[in-house]
Amino acid sequence: MTTDVLLTGFAPFDGAAVNESWEAVRLAAPQLHSAGLTVEILELPVEFGHAGELLAAALHEHRPSLAIAVGLAAGRTGITPERIAVNVRDARIPDNAGASPVDEPVVAGGPVGYFSSLPIKAMVAALTVDAVPGSVSQTAGTYVCNDVFYTLQHLLATDPELAGVRGGFIHVPEAAVLDAPTTARALARMVEVALRTDVDDRVAGGTEH
Repeated sequence: MTTDVLLTGFAPFDGAAVNESWEAVRLAAPQLHSAGLTVEILELPVEFGHAGELLAAALHEHRPSLAIAVGLAAGRTGITPERIAVNVRDARIPDNAGASPVDEPVVAGGPVGYFSSLPIKAMVAALTVDAVPGSVSQTAGTYVCNDVFYTLQHLLATDPELAGVRGGFIHVPEAAVLDAPTTARALARMVEVALRTDVDDRVAGGTEH
């Protein structure tokens, strides 16, 4: 059986009891199952390198049509699909394994960056219709979220076994901004939009800074 979508979220980090990204993934999965989609989910550790290795193994095991990694962006006021993954690790705080890389590449010799292959603007438009705050984000930072995002896009761009798989990254806000059920419904909606949208909306989604 082919898998329609692989969703990943993260384990708690920096002393938190939960990670909203995993809560969103965990709650969105049954909604997508109810819509007739085959879904695999995976909780990733907040660890540079290791998280990407687990993601790679899951991609090869399940061969999904769509792979979306989800992470928490504290301080953001809405759901933000990411546009570009950059080839750098620069940790503000240690990861859960104690690693604090500074100015290191995610993939030595890899391109500076990769664009998401998700229809990020169509996904944001769906959020707007549903009255859920959201916008395109230009950067996923330089922590483990970006590490996973870059690893995902690099694999999809270079591994012949994953040809045709589309993927990208979505940041969700803290529960104080959007509760878990709302975030999960929005994530499920974005997955459905991504599966049926081959060409993204051509609308403004840029920023001045």
